[in-house]
Amino acid sequence: MSVTAAAGFEAAGVAAGLKSTGALDLAIVVNRGPQSDAAAVFTSNRAKANPIIWSQQVIGDGTVSAIVLNSGGANCFTGAQGFQTTHATAEAVADALSVSAGDVLVCSTGLIGDQLDLGKLQDGVARAAQSLATDGGDDAALAIITTDSKPKQATRSADGWTIGGMAKGAGMLAPGLATMLVVVTTDAAVPATELDAHLRAATRVSFDRLDSDGCMSTNDQVTLLASGASGVVPDPAAFRAALTELCLDLAAQLQGDAEGASHDIAIRVVAAATEDDAVEVGRSVARNNLFKAAVFGNDPNWGRVLAAIGTTAAEFDPYAVDVSMNGVMVCSNGGPDQPRDLVDLTGRAVDVLIDLKTGDASATILTNDLTHDYVHENSAYSS
Repeated sequence: MSVTAAAGFEAAGVAAGLKSTGALDLAIVVNRGPQSDAAAVFTSNRAKANPIIWSQQVIGDGTVSAIVLNSGGANCFTGAQGFQTTHATAEAVADALSVSAGDVLVCSTGLIGDQLDLGKLQDGVARAAQSLATDGGDDAALAIITTDSKPKQATRSADGWTIGGMAKGAGMLAPGLATMLVVVTTDAAVPATELDAHLRAATRVSFDRLDSDGCMSTNDQVTLLASGASGVVPDPAAFRAALTELCLDLAAQLQGDAEGASHDIAIRVVAAATEDDAVEVGRSVARNNLFKAAVFGNDPNWGRVLAAIGTTAAEFDPYAVDVSMNGVMVCSNGGPDQPRDLVDLTGRAVDVLIDLKTGDASATILTNDLTHDYVHENSAYSS
């Protein structure tokens, strides 16, 4: 049930007619309380969609009653009319639920530059509000997907409280405090300030480390809502660990459904001087199209790994680095080691281990290969 697994939440997903296919395209998640605490992180792209601009204002006081999400249109670069559409959508939710529009978050996903049909949104909101149910999480998760092949959901429970989440995203997966659209709910009693700290800690090592194609969206938002319905105040460390585990689960599901991908690549950087260095090195490989194309061709071309990390400002000696691919050390001390034909890349999972031999910090970046299908899908996205 994902977002409705936690007590105190209802959700719905309906077909508002925003998608030409007639598929579900509008979702509402409502926090019935008794608490209405919330936190959110947003894309750091300077080109922000209208729902992001609206939601950044709403989240300021840490109080959220509901969140409405639509697929079938990003409502980005749509000018004053687009912002009015976002505002009116929040007002429609507020009227249907008898809450304040200032406590309604709005998320949109889809093609940039097209106006959303406000009448369809308002009608969809009215029908979704009538369909809200404690088992409505599955429909909500279906309603937010675009090029995804399937919805992404996860739950975790411990000591009398539960966390549930749903996510969408299959392209434009690159970090900026958040990646894609994600809604996480919990019935634990956690105030907004603590939710914010927990969420930022969890996204930093999960969604922020997913770099599928190096393209940062204008609409990325990760939201955490707390109802307090369990009446349980969780141990902070246990809550953060469960939240992080759930976010890692959802990030892995997003990686596995990336547009056109045939390999899921984990780039593990160890023995770095700092965690920032480890992230920079891992991301340099994740965004290297030559390396990603080589993996698509099942070619363990470790030279492209070294060439990529050599472009970073991280502290290391490139002629002391070791690189292993799927358990085979193909490079040691910046030179050839085991024959590359010992590396089997025919499976979906690819593990790249980069040992910088500089310190004790580490980080893992998740990415995918660069395929013909990815190019085809994105060349035809708006047509």
